[in-house]
Amino acid sequence: MNKNSLVSIRDLSKDDMIHILNDALMFSNSQSDWQLPDKALIANLFFEASTRTHYSFESAELQLGCKVADIATNASSVTKGETLYDTCKTLESAGYNALVIRSSKEFYWNELEGLNIPVLNAGDGANEHPTQCLLDLLTIYKEFHKLEGIKVVICGDVAHSRVAQSDKYAFELFGMDVKFAGPKEFERDGYPFVDFDEALKDADVVMMLRIQKERGAALSNMNDAEYLEKYGMNQRRYAMLKDNAIIMHPAPVNRGVEIDTDLVEAEKSRIFQQMHNGMLVRKAVIKRAFGHAPFEEE
Repeated sequence: MNKNSLVSIRDLSKDDMIHILNDALMFSNSQSDWQLPDKALIANLFFEASTRTHYSFESAELQLGCKVADIATNASSVTKGETLYDTCKTLESAGYNALVIRSSKEFYWNELEGLNIPVLNAGDGANEHPTQCLLDLLTIYKEFHKLEGIKVVICGDVAHSRVAQSDKYAFELFGMDVKFAGPKEFERDGYPFVDFDEALKDADVVMMLRIQKERGAALSNMNDAEYLEKYGMNQRRYAMLKDNAIIMHPAPVNRGVEIDTDLVEAEKSRIFQQMHNGMLVRKAVIKRAFGHAPFEEE
């Protein structure tokens, strides 16, 4: 696969991540008008529903001067039995320079080894979401001006969350203290749960996760209101947070389930700032995919 692909956060060294974060910061300031010097063709293939990831990628692509094709996957030859590889190879042969792919299938990129153009993973099943991880890092850095030593609690459906898996790897790489909480049914091997109320008292960042019903997640023993009381960010828990603590969420948000609807845009919430940071990170990742060095090296 092309060396400028990004299919797993583990593809990136710590220095690589720093370069991407720095480029994202520069896109919000001195390099806000930077565009790819050549006309670039990008195809977006989203085999799962998406608003934030899909359209922030598209916004980033258009701002960089790319020509964008949103492939209607339900109208493509995949529905006739064509393999993902053949679909992607067809797009490569038609002149597309890069592909952004979201799939419910984990490790789908293992089928794409014969491609010569970069692939950017927009999420694969419950496995990984590398650009979400990068935007989470950027959001935390912009808030605290550091990453090392930041205390994070991630609460909710960890078992089905690709965000939890990508974030755990990168957060710990940067020396962050990461804890997990939620119903025991949503615990994941290697992600032991702690008491949510105790952990959030000392947390700098509280990351709430959605119950991913589309992946089979379900809790038969409590309704939405009970979940909010036991494991959600409600008014009681909000009052327990440190003065400088922030709330994050990869979205979409189930208001009144994992977070009280009145807290989605509360003073400590950074949920919509995450979405803006996602566009900046995706601009940086696309720039990298087209072989451009980090701004500081240029």
